Amino acid sequence: MPARTATIKRDTNETKVHCIVSIDGGPLADVPAESNGESRSHAKQISKAQHIDIDTGIGFLDHMIHQLAKHGGWSLWLRCSGDTHIDDHHTSEDTFIAIGTAFKEALGSTNGLKRFGYAYAPLDEALSRAVVDLSNRPFCVVNLDIKREKIGDLSTEMLPHMLHSFAMHGGVTMHVDCIRGENDHHRAESAFKALAQALRAAAEARPGMEGEVMSSKGVL
Repeated sequence: MPARTATIKRDTNETKVHCIVSIDGGPLADVPAESNGESRSHAKQISKAQHIDIDTGIGFLDHMIHQLAKHGGWSLWLRCSGDTHIDDHHTSEDTFIAIGTAFKEALGSTNGLKRFGYAYAPLDEALSRAVVDLSNRPFCVVNLDIKREKIGDLSTEMLPHMLHSFAMHGGVTMHVDCIRGENDHHRAESAFKALAQALRAAAEARPGMEGEVMSSKGVL
C-alpha cells in the first residue's frame, strides 16, 4: 500500500492551522522547524512507530487530538494559532476541520479497505463505544453526557462539535457514545480512544479484496 499521507494548511481570519498526517504512522516529512528552535508542544510523543507533536494553544484539545493520533496509529504534526482571546470555538472547530480534511486526503480511495470499524475503550470507570463507516456520506451522532462546562480550557460543548467537524470533512459516518462514567475527563478521553481504534480498523486493507468497492451500489 502506498504511503497514506497529507498536508493541510487552513488559514482564515480566525485561525491558522497547519496539519501533517500519516495515517499509518512512521516518520513525517517536511515538518517545519520551530521558530525558536524548540517545540511549543505539550502533546509530543516521538518514537520509531509514530511522530506526534501537537500544539493548538488549548491543553485539553491537544490531549484529545493526542489520543486520536496515538490510538489511531497515526503520525501527526499539528499547529494552530487561533483567536483564543475570543473563546475556544474557532480553534477547536477549525483544527478538526483540518484533521478531517487531512484524514480524507491521506486515506485516498477506500477500495479494498474494511470500511467499517468499531471499538470499545475503557478509562477506569468510564466506557465508550465508537462505530464508523468510511461511507463518503458524512453523518455524526455523539452522546458523551458530560456535565461540566469546561475541562481545562476547553468548553465541553465543543467536544461533539469537534467530532461533527471531523466527520463532515473526513467523509465518515460516526456514532460515538460514552456508555457509563462518573469523571468527565475520563468520559471524553475514552470516547476519543474508542473513535481512534474504530477509524484504525476501518482504514485497514481487507485481504483478498484489493481494489474492490466495498458497496453493493458499486460506488462510495
